[in-house]
Amino acid sequence: MNAAVGIAGQLGVSDTVIGLTVVAVGTSLPELVTSAAAAWRRQGDIALGNVLGSNIYNILFIGGLTGAIAPTGVPASIMAFDLWVLLAVSVVVMLFAFSGGRLSRKEGFVLVAAYVAYAAYTAGLI
Repeated sequence: MNAAVGIAGQLGVSDTVIGLTVVAVGTSLPELVTSAAAAWRRQGDIALGNVLGSNIYNILFIGGLTGAIAPTGVPASIMAFDLWVLLAVSVVVMLFAFSGGRLSRKEGFVLVAAYVAYAAYTAGLI
């Protein structure tokens, strides 16, 4: 992880982009493995619960604890774009979940494609 962050920094990639992509992906790999294994075993409720629970924990507990220990400002770029993406994606996932009571394969591909587009946009590739 440190090597990836170091390389990204040497390439002139901003700390915000590093945090929103490289670090986020690296720290989420355990959730990916757990959810993929649960989905492979047809335990979709565990897979989705893991994803949702992890995100709720990260936002509320980790975000709250970080703010309690070292209050800091939210960068304007995150306020202007990334928080809106978070809100929009949350609404889309809720709509997917309420339509049919499941996350379909097509909806899963839509979410993966949306992340790829988000990461590319954040990195300045599109």
